[in-house]
Amino acid sequence: MALTIRQTAALCVALSLCGLLAVPTNFDGLGADARITLCVFALATCAWVATPIDDTFVALGAGLALTTTGVTSTDTLFGTLGDPTVWLLICAFVLAAAVARSGLAGRAAAFLVSGARTVRQLFHVTTAALVASAFAIPATSGRAALALPVFLALASALSGRTRLVVALALLFPTVILLSAVATLIGAGAHLITVSVLWETTGERIGFHEWLLLGLPLAVVSSHLAAELVLLTMTRRADRRGPVKVSAEDIQAHSEQPVTGPLTAGEARSALLLATVVALWCSEPLHGVSPALVALIGAVVATAPSLGTIRLKDALATVPWSLLLFMAMTMAMGVALAQSGAADWLVSGLPGGEAVPAWLFLAVVVAISTAAHLLLQSRSARSSVLVPLVVASALAAGVDPVAAALASTAAAGFCHTLPASAKPVTLFSDVPGAPTYTPGDLLRLSAFLAPLTAALVLLFALAVWPFLGVTP
Repeated sequence: MALTIRQTAALCVALSLCGLLAVPTNFDGLGADARITLCVFALATCAWVATPIDDTFVALGAGLALTTTGVTSTDTLFGTLGDPTVWLLICAFVLAAAVARSGLAGRAAAFLVSGARTVRQLFHVTTAALVASAFAIPATSGRAALALPVFLALASALSGRTRLVVALALLFPTVILLSAVATLIGAGAHLITVSVLWETTGERIGFHEWLLLGLPLAVVSSHLAAELVLLTMTRRADRRGPVKVSAEDIQAHSEQPVTGPLTAGEARSALLLATVVALWCSEPLHGVSPALVALIGAVVATAPSLGTIRLKDALATVPWSLLLFMAMTMAMGVALAQSGAADWLVSGLPGGEAVPAWLFLAVVVAISTAAHLLLQSRSARSSVLVPLVVASALAAGVDPVAAALASTAAAGFCHTLPASAKPVTLFSDVPGAPTYTPGDLLRLSAFLAPLTAALVLLFALAVWPFLGVTP
């Protein structure tokens, strides 16, 4: 298969760097393990950016290379799959499958959107529902798949108002991506960030700490984005007319009943989900880890006579490829931090401790916001950026937790192109409903990118310090 110019250039850059690193006289102070790590890191990044090779395959190859060369131990490589955060995500997917099978999600959607009477109400109620879904459905692609039938129902009810339907098509992926920062299970990238911080600084961010820092940002950014979608995608006349979405409209696109009394399965799912989320948020009070709480919830959700889904069917919904990718990129992040490669990469940065915290964070946020143009995988972006951000923050005297969180939150913006994120791809081509074009995405991104970057920087400098994270 012939290589494109972009792929050839990326491969040449990676091989050139690897050749320079292989020469012992170059790069004084860089140990053998750090050299190998940088070579693997460069090759993996270029493969993610410029080749069609599966991201998980590249990550597995990188993890294998680091282990066979002795940079990381076998226990470290395989231990990433046993990390509590990985188990948290597995069990969260099982819980999400049980909730989806019960029909509770469709009933909640019908209850919320059927009460909207104006366009603005509809957009903000939908936004609030999508933010809340981050507690029940892990990962953005899962939330997008669950939300698609709701969008189709809204598109059917508003079939005569094309611009409004297109705006809704853009609203769903926009809010899903921006609201992921609300919870630790909102994106696989969050688990990589937590792992790198733990291995590098010894600081562990739990579910409730992430919730305290991320939920306010998710709520504010999502509702501001909803207003921005309204202003950029609709006209005043579109927003002025009333809307009426009935429960029957939602029912037409749902296999489960969305009205009437709760079924026994729905009631059990609602009680279980509320209990699990409450226990996650109150970890400091009872001391039970979120992963163990999730495992208990998953067992109850799949138990005979109690659950709403069989364990075999629930496990079939878990994206094992994503989990393998996350585990291997976590191992890469650990290797970058422990081998000294990350420290060496940032050692030449000017300023050192003289760099003001606001300037350092502004650069981190700007780079993280634009990174999706090169690395489409959110987890890959975190595995590349977070180790470097943490190392450079320590060198500059900036709190690494604040820097890592700011980078991860800013990387949640990935709306520029249809291929920038799976939710954007999913809603860009919906059979039977009008949707947005690449030009619409570019127009929204021109305003949304600086808005979200400024908002993340504002929270990092003015809000998070009140919550215990001072840059």
